[in-house]
Amino acid sequence: MVITTPAARPVNPRFSSGPCAKPPTWTLDKLADAALGRSHRAAIGKDKLKAAIEGTREVLGVPADYRIGIVPASDTGAFEMAMWNLLGERPVEMAAWESFGAGWVTDAVKQLKLDARVHEAPYGQIADMAALDYDRDVCFTWNGTTSGVRMPSGDAIPATRTGLTLCDATSAAFAQDLPWDKLDVTTFSWQKVMGGEAAHGMLILSPRAVARLESYTPPWPLPKIFRLTKGGKLIDGIFTGATINTPSMLVVEDYLVALDWARGIDGLPALMARADANAQAIFDFTEATPWIANLAEDPATRSNTSVCLKFIDPRIADGAAFAKAVAKRLEAEGVAYDIGAYRDAPPGLRIWCGATVETSDIQVLLPWITWAFETEIAGQAIPA
Repeated sequence: MVITTPAARPVNPRFSSGPCAKPPTWTLDKLADAALGRSHRAAIGKDKLKAAIEGTREVLGVPADYRIGIVPASDTGAFEMAMWNLLGERPVEMAAWESFGAGWVTDAVKQLKLDARVHEAPYGQIADMAALDYDRDVCFTWNGTTSGVRMPSGDAIPATRTGLTLCDATSAAFAQDLPWDKLDVTTFSWQKVMGGEAAHGMLILSPRAVARLESYTPPWPLPKIFRLTKGGKLIDGIFTGATINTPSMLVVEDYLVALDWARGIDGLPALMARADANAQAIFDFTEATPWIANLAEDPATRSNTSVCLKFIDPRIADGAAFAKAVAKRLEAEGVAYDIGAYRDAPPGLRIWCGATVETSDIQVLLPWITWAFETEIAGQAIPA
């Protein structure tokens, strides 16, 4: 078999699913206006934090009566904060179809010891969201970052419900249409679709979530870094830029640059269209290629950000070793960094297709995947 090495290479080989590629117009000098060496509580710091909050509202189309806060510890911190503050008032429904959703199940069942009913689905599938009781509180991921399986819509969530919906949307926000009227708590991090830096999370609360916070006190102690209320009232400053702990003003500036880029390309519709085009290029490739397939079984649930693939060629003896070898070979060639499947996921590849990635780079990458596959099949040593 003659194996042809592709001539073209991606301009940007960064296809990691977090931290993700920077916006295509990003340069380091764009951070020159960062409020370095200044207090985040000084006017300049407060203004920039408030701009990050209001920019998020503008680009995502968050309703005016929803609260948006910048909180510590990325999406994980934001979702943990929501769980520890809001849950326990009533039984909960936990939906999980990949590792991060499974992590929230562990928190609910083993840490908070809630009255929880767990709805699970294996990698590649999604839980039956219509089977959940929405008069309970419901926790779920919108887009399973490690499985490439997403909610097809919010239709399964009833408009009239007495429970709260808590949604981890970290690899969905800015790339998928989130129905705000169906979401009471939404969390995400800057380092996904917007290509921001890590360590900061976003917490978005509906009026119903705020009402719960002000009427319910959980039975467990809350560390200071988690506290959203004081004296039975929401700490309003968190949602106007007075963060709980000291934020990185350099990272805040980086997020502001990303928001400016998003506005400059026509906002959320353009962000979603870019992610859709990136993912579609891979979908077309898998449909035309007999030895690789999308991990997500139902096309309606296939992610347009964290696209997960599996090798299905019967000649592959050790799937994990083979996938690892392909990813390693692509990285060694400098054409794709960090695209191995998540450690808890089935073996394969995970290619980030969020809005900061150029479709032209995805298109150039695909022949390299073929090259790496054929090279390994041809008898190259597969590392253990």
